[in-house]
Amino acid sequence: MSPPSSTKPDTRSSTSSAQPDTSSAAPLAGDDGTAVPAGKVKLPPVVWLLGAVAFIMGTSEFVVSGLLPEISGTLGVSVSGAGSLITVFALGMMIGAPVMSMATQRLPRRSVLIAALLVFAAGHVVGALSPGLGLALVGRFAAALGNGTFWAVGAVVATAAAGPAAGTRAMGVMVGGITLANIVGVPLGTAAGQVGGWQAPFWVLAALAVAAAAVVARQLPAGTSRADSSLRAETAALRYPRLWLVYLAIALIQAGIMAAYSYVAPLLTDRAHLAPAVVPLALLGFGVGALAGTTVGGRLGDRRPYGTLIPATALTAALLAAVTVWATDSVVAVVLVVLLGAAGFANNPVVVGEVVRIAGAGRSLPMALATSAFQVGIAAGSWLGGIALTSSLGLKGTSLAGLAFALAALLPLGLLAASHRRAEAARR
Repeated sequence: MSPPSSTKPDTRSSTSSAQPDTSSAAPLAGDDGTAVPAGKVKLPPVVWLLGAVAFIMGTSEFVVSGLLPEISGTLGVSVSGAGSLITVFALGMMIGAPVMSMATQRLPRRSVLIAALLVFAAGHVVGALSPGLGLALVGRFAAALGNGTFWAVGAVVATAAAGPAAGTRAMGVMVGGITLANIVGVPLGTAAGQVGGWQAPFWVLAALAVAAAAVVARQLPAGTSRADSSLRAETAALRYPRLWLVYLAIALIQAGIMAAYSYVAPLLTDRAHLAPAVVPLALLGFGVGALAGTTVGGRLGDRRPYGTLIPATALTAALLAAVTVWATDSVVAVVLVVLLGAAGFANNPVVVGEVVRIAGAGRSLPMALATSAFQVGIAAGSWLGGIALTSSLGLKGTSLAGLAFALAALLPLGLLAASHRRAEAARR
């Protein structure tokens, strides 16, 4: 096992079971024998279908943040108690992604994806029918298991369908589904929950999941699978310490964002004195910022991964500090929320790219653990943000907790950057 500063993860032979994804930038041969740039390769329809499912999943995960006051009032719990619905969903994802990745290795991918969508739908039905917080938590956990299973299997299906030259682009489509959920799905779901009760978006998401399961059953080939899916090959891809530093950075960055964003609705209404009807528009702004950050981060991260990650994380920390001090004015608070979405989400395509580069393309377990790392951050951020909210710090506590996480993320990123520079110097 090589130390974090070793160049081994970037120089191992093509026969290694954890081969890095060097083919994603290579050209393909066209019908006339000429090279086709990777960016010109047309993605198959199944990738876009899985991106649409990711939109449904992303809407479910984040829509609760905008409905905490409504959920709190209906279920008779505190706002921080309602925030536990975010935490338990993250825990379900955290467990579901790696466990289901291994448990479904030998099962038909189509059947697994259909089952995941039906479990996801059932979880939302249970949540919508819940008379109290306890059953609502059970429903959220079940929905999260379906979500985690979808990501564990869907990522493999998408990258395999796209081929080695477009696998990273395929993952970009799926991540883009989540980003689009923040722009469209979460604001619409929040507005629907404010008008028709917080259960309304749950019913809609359940119906969309059932419809998506029917489409997957028709469109996805029955024999969708990978040639190499052995447990030994999957676990061998995890032997590099640098990969675990990436996982740590993912968790800390995500915790920094979610400690504040999980409680963005009370932040905007109670501290910034924004009208509740305007909260969906503020969430729309966050989503637009997230899309811009994802786009810019993806473009810059290919050339300078850590030259993108470290400044974006430092900017995230600065914005969280600004929220703590200046988010008492409605206009200032909304601007800071939009910028937080841009800075925080700029990291996502870069860290996912680093997982693929270090562990190798087409590995479901490393990607599932990356999903778990995101969920560890969401769970830790929403949990500690809730604790801070109930402390004497009040609404200032959520952004302060996020600031602590963001500053902590600079340590593993600094170690990774130093290792990356040494690896680049050794190659040159």
